[in-house]
Amino acid sequence: MMKEYMIIDGIPIEIQEEKNILELIRKAGIDIPTFCYHSELSIYGACRMCMVETEKGGLEAACSTPPRAGTQIKTNTDKLRKYRRMILELLLANHCRDCTTCGNNGSCKLQDLAKRFNIQNVRFPNTAENPDIDDSSLCITRDQNKCILCGDCVRMCNEVQAVGAIDFAHRGSNMKVSALFGRKIAESSCVGCGQCAAVCPTGAIVVKNDTAKVWKALDDKRIKVSCQIAPAVRVAVGREFGLISNKGSEGNDIGLIIAALRRLGFDEIYDTATGADLTVLEEANELIKRLEDRKEENPSRSSAGMPLFTSCCPAWVQFVEKQYPELLPSLSSARSPMQMFASVIKEEVSLSSSRTHVHIAIMPCTAKKFEAARDEFKINGIPQVDYVITTQELIRMIKESGILFSELSPESVDMPFGTITGAGLIFGVTGGVTEAVIRRISGDKSSTALMALSFQGFRGMDGIKTAKIMAGERELSIAVVSGLKNAAGIIEGIKSGQSEYRFDFVEVMACPGGCVSGAGQPQALPTVKEERGKGLYSADKLCAIKRSEENPLMMNLYNGLLKGRVHELLHVKYGRDKEKIHA
Repeated sequence: MMKEYMIIDGIPIEIQEEKNILELIRKAGIDIPTFCYHSELSIYGACRMCMVETEKGGLEAACSTPPRAGTQIKTNTDKLRKYRRMILELLLANHCRDCTTCGNNGSCKLQDLAKRFNIQNVRFPNTAENPDIDDSSLCITRDQNKCILCGDCVRMCNEVQAVGAIDFAHRGSNMKVSALFGRKIAESSCVGCGQCAAVCPTGAIVVKNDTAKVWKALDDKRIKVSCQIAPAVRVAVGREFGLISNKGSEGNDIGLIIAALRRLGFDEIYDTATGADLTVLEEANELIKRLEDRKEENPSRSSAGMPLFTSCCPAWVQFVEKQYPELLPSLSSARSPMQMFASVIKEEVSLSSSRTHVHIAIMPCTAKKFEAARDEFKINGIPQVDYVITTQELIRMIKESGILFSELSPESVDMPFGTITGAGLIFGVTGGVTEAVIRRISGDKSSTALMALSFQGFRGMDGIKTAKIMAGERELSIAVVSGLKNAAGIIEGIKSGQSEYRFDFVEVMACPGGCVSGAGQPQALPTVKEERGKGLYSADKLCAIKRSEENPLMMNLYNGLLKGRVHELLHVKYGRDKEKIHA
């Protein structure tokens, strides 16, 4: 069978399953510029930076044009260079140019392309107005005057997350991205997932910066500062300092991260994987009890029965509160690993130290900032987690301090909470929570059974994964979901009573791919996010303890600090007035 091809800059490139010319061009090893194109979003074709020249001298958008066998196109001509420079100049004429003080400085696509196309002078007057800052959210900050109307954030919020917090408003030169009726973002249906910031190319939406508060705590020697590091953070820092694994997955740089944190001044450093072990045990117990209750009430498993939904993702919890409040009783009452561990750490420090204590969580997630501020996680008005900083903020602090990250020697976490398991580590990738819980409730504890779990369908970056697995004498039906639109689809299927949606357990992560793709992580291509997930599974393999119940620290906690206080410190009841829930 004859193969079809297009001729790109004089080179024949085979057409396989590419959806558009842009994919074929990149396959040819050409980095054609774009603002509005993301492979996981719909085609918008607004920025026009990806225009190519046909053999007849016409121009067409590579992102929205399917490949045509036998045709010739050019990607780099004098006409195209002038065209792209003109677009960049027009964008810069209506854009804030205070690049050095922008939260996206160094990772701004507009900045990169202006440099790439040697824009040394903008011929048009700067019509940018004063900054239009919306900092009402605890999770993200918006500056309307940095927006180039590429639509990436709108499509992410509506197409992938199904949240609908923002959309285009007005027409022509008055067009802008806005929340409903021009409200502040915190007054919208926003759940704080931050995926809009993850795709914004210009810094119009960035992660809320809380590093100043952390620096202030670190500089006060009267304060004891502890921190916990989420599993997904370890596979997203090294690349930003030039450390790239050659093992086929992102490197596990937790030892270097700990060393850097000690030099920043943290007194005690722990791994949130310990908190994940607590979550596994509590969530597994909850699942077992629910299954027993369901069996007693209705052995035939009525389609009206609701599954147990995970609750460790704060954006997902807000999504339920705002859009599906009737599902709140079906959310696991187990706190997230961050909050469980914070409760334990705060209790331990209160018993062993009289110093003022500030606890900081380093997370891949913007929504964790909101979770930490929830009233449910405060005692006498004081939060269990005082501040949350994201991976991006941690990287910024390390760079600001002048620490040469790549030249550090790895160090370990502190005692008494220094023991972790592989089950806790894989929490950071979609399917990891489910696998960790199944490791706990499975009757077969052999190494063969453990390895076989990797073939059960929990792993991988697909947005919806389903599986059936035996737990004792019962077959469990499980769904693993990432991306809130996918979650909404599963919920509607369950509510409809369709037989294929009769699940016992449903894991939901708001960010596609799980925490490794959190909006607080450095921006990355889908392939890099997939490698981060593989990095966590590699770290799991190196752990001597694979199951949460085999962590000796858990027994010490349950027989000691947690004795008689498990529900108080490890569980939560959601159900606040949704009108008062602001991310």
